[in-house]
Amino acid sequence: MQAHNNLFHVNDSDFESKILKSDRPVIVDFWAAWCGPCRAIAPTYEKFSDEYGSKLAFAKMDVDENPRTPGSLGIQGIPTMIIFNGGKEVGRIVGAYPPPQLKNKIDSLLSKASVA
Repeated sequence: MQAHNNLFHVNDSDFESKILKSDRPVIVDFWAAWCGPCRAIAPTYEKFSDEYGSKLAFAKMDVDENPRTPGSLGIQGIPTMIIFNGGKEVGRIVGAYPPPQLKNKIDSLLSKASVA
């Protein structure tokens, strides 16, 4: 299995330090092992973590193991991906999309956040 240097896992206890206090934008994929669409987008998400490099960090959070954070963010369905910058949510993507559409959505949110 290939290591992705720009991809890491977060949990309820380190979400604030790793995501909200990050010095660069971070996209968090909220997922669960039983979620088919979550598993379907995982390879694309991992590939993007390499492509975006220093522009955007990529994190994953298992909603079954960490219910507090998704609950506080009002996440009602997965997969949900949220981009955070400067401790604030700048946009979210709900649902699974083919790679080109997902990339367009991420790029659009990054440009709105003035971080691209």
